[in-house]
Amino acid sequence: MKQKSLSAERRRKTVLSVVLSIICIIYVLPVLTVVINSFKLNTFVKTDTFALPTGEMWAGFANFIKGMTFGNYPFMKSVLFSVVITLVSTFLILLCTSMAAWYIVRVNSLFCKILYFLCVFSMVVPFQMVMFTLSKTANTLHLDTPWTIPVVYLGFGAGLAIFMFVGFVKSIPLEIEEAAAIDGCGPLKTYFSVVLPMLKPTIISVAILEIMWVWNDYLLPYLVLDRNKYMTIPIHIQYLKGSYGTVDLGATMALILLSIIPVIVFYLTCQKYIIKGVAAGAVKG
Repeated sequence: MKQKSLSAERRRKTVLSVVLSIICIIYVLPVLTVVINSFKLNTFVKTDTFALPTGEMWAGFANFIKGMTFGNYPFMKSVLFSVVITLVSTFLILLCTSMAAWYIVRVNSLFCKILYFLCVFSMVVPFQMVMFTLSKTANTLHLDTPWTIPVVYLGFGAGLAIFMFVGFVKSIPLEIEEAAAIDGCGPLKTYFSVVLPMLKPTIISVAILEIMWVWNDYLLPYLVLDRNKYMTIPIHIQYLKGSYGTVDLGATMALILLSIIPVIVFYLTCQKYIIKGVAAGAVKG
């Protein structure tokens, strides 16, 4: 009986490994397709999409150079705007939502409960429902620049961030903050000296989610920003068009590859902190 049980367990693990491997390949295949086609000549991207870039298909780094020098708008300027928007938006979301979550949990009044449920409810509201009124409001309030659009991202990113921070703050013992208050710490000093360092695992997790969202976002900057002055990387890639609307797919794939490398590097660098955060949250009393 024991041998049959072990044999059945091995078969189950084998089947599970095969299924998960297939799912992994399905998810990785689009990224591999981008990498392969970024080194092909444009003609072969359309006809031999999944073939390796060998022989006459090989374009080298010509696609990268063409994509970065195409048109009158500098690609590095788009990179700068994307970096500014992503960093400022993420910083605002992390700071404001973590403080709001701490306030909601510790005060725990009727107003705080209503505020929390409104933030959670905002997660289920489709962006398409509010995008036209949002673009009009952003233009009226002059939030249509790379330095002011992070305020708009703060509004859209607050729901998920507050939801995650509230869950973690509830696991922080209140006695630690009471001890800080006895030592003479005010609310702000207690938050920055005691609470904020303990939120590090959740901060990194939220930061990864927000950075991936803001960095890859196309629709919100397209609706809000003045495209003649400001282009983010996704918008710049969209405008890689030649005469009669033709698109150089090789150059497009090259710029897509350049745009996803920073996010992948950031995720791989911070992955260990996410695992530590999950493990720490599982044993907190």
